[in-house]
Amino acid sequence: MIRISPQRGGWLEVICGPMFSGKSEEMIRRLRRAEIAGQRVVIFKPRIDDRYDAADVVSHAGSRMRAVPVTSVAEIVEHARGYEVVGIDEVQFFEPALVTHALELADRGVRVVVAGLDQDFRRLPFGPMPELLSHAEFVDKLQAVCHRCGGPATTTQRLVDGRPAPYSGETVLVGAAEQYEARCRGCHEPGVGAALAAA
Repeated sequence: MIRISPQRGGWLEVICGPMFSGKSEEMIRRLRRAEIAGQRVVIFKPRIDDRYDAADVVSHAGSRMRAVPVTSVAEIVEHARGYEVVGIDEVQFFEPALVTHALELADRGVRVVVAGLDQDFRRLPFGPMPELLSHAEFVDKLQAVCHRCGGPATTTQRLVDGRPAPYSGETVLVGAAEQYEARCRGCHEPGVGAALAAA
């Protein structure tokens, strides 16, 4: 696949997929390359995501990069001034206004790289991700390895005491391997109450 970056102006890149697919690691890789190229880089993360570190973006594999923890999109807008490349991790946790501001940054000539889950544990579109996908110049949907069959996983299974979480559970619940598994379509279980919710 050949990718040609715009010759002028900024653009939006989206890295998505299920948990354990390497989204944060890929974002860190891209931003480090931008730093090596001498570009001014900043990465933001939602303050609620403190699984591995309160300040750094940390991948499940252990790659890390210093980040700016924020609680709202307004803080991203405030702190992004003066940077040529802006990364935003776990974008599914941010409010819908993120889309507008990410596009404004790109329109001002900034390269915006966002990463996050495209589906919640119910396999429904998650937060601002669907709209970001529709506006992006570049999209990469990564796969994990299914924890059940070893096949290509594209969904995230939330577990409660080892069983699929109820369909009615909270959408946002920060966790890692103790609460989530990557699953393929065939191994993903909808959880109790899914049939009622779909009716």
